[in-house]
Amino acid sequence: MQAHAQAKTKVAAIYTVPFEQQWAGRIHKALKAAEARGEIEYKASENVSNADYERVMREYATAGNQLIVGEAFGVETAARKVAKDFPKVGFLMGSSLKPVAPNFSTFDNFIQEPAYLTGMIAGGLTKTNKIGMVGGNPIPEVNRLMNAFMAGAKEINPKVEFSVTFINSWFDPPKAKEAAFAMIDKGADVLYAERFGVSDAAKEKGKLSIGNVANTQAQYPDTVVASALWNMEPSIDRAIKLVKEGAFKGEDYGIYSMMKYKGSELAPLGTFEKKVPADLIAKVQAKEKAIVAGSFTVKVDDSQPKSTAK
Repeated sequence: MQAHAQAKTKVAAIYTVPFEQQWAGRIHKALKAAEARGEIEYKASENVSNADYERVMREYATAGNQLIVGEAFGVETAARKVAKDFPKVGFLMGSSLKPVAPNFSTFDNFIQEPAYLTGMIAGGLTKTNKIGMVGGNPIPEVNRLMNAFMAGAKEINPKVEFSVTFINSWFDPPKAKEAAFAMIDKGADVLYAERFGVSDAAKEKGKLSIGNVANTQAQYPDTVVASALWNMEPSIDRAIKLVKEGAFKGEDYGIYSMMKYKGSELAPLGTFEKKVPADLIAKVQAKEKAIVAGSFTVKVDDSQPKSTAK
């Protein structure tokens, strides 16, 4: 029976965006790591439209996958309906809503803690006191990171003003780039790149940018100072383990994106290690320690951030 005990867990993932989009990319990376370790058999679909999402979910569930990972934001009702129809399959879905027993678990990128730390860096580095912020859609997942970033910047530099624009898309680098150019024209010298495309504008104009979710410094060594990194490994590895044990249930995985669980972190400063003032680094490191120790809590503010630039 040894061979049976070693059977790999069958996992499928469904993304509405391409694999290289940062949010999907982080989940895909964690699942690819589990696949490389030989723990799972992994199949994935990218660029699945909301209209097609339910059909793809049902196909994967019918094909014998034991865990289905994806995003329910635009398809909450349909996704929950599929989970109900397949009670023996585990579903781990990005969602703003609550989990449902017995098998529908939710997660979210609660990375407001490193976002606050990157805000502190931005507030300390801006010379014009103007920071530009380009987001995808103004939903809680995005708003909370932008608000945390703004609070961090304000802590270091109360004079800082923010320009905030949403491109109303999850993946449109040219549109994000245009929005960033407009902010640079109005004096922004540090840009918060919640979406891809912003760092391209910063690079072309010789400005700085702060990354979000993924670390793109390798592509922009003179532009991306720091990033708030999302690590999906703690959530994915936990879900796989519970499925293997037959103990998977509907629960909220949100906390596993927090720094305490290594679900998020401030990316290494890398090429900017010597360029960021030592006293600023010291303040950021002290705050990071306080967050992990639980003596400082970054507020989760899901309200839509507004421009404060005059």
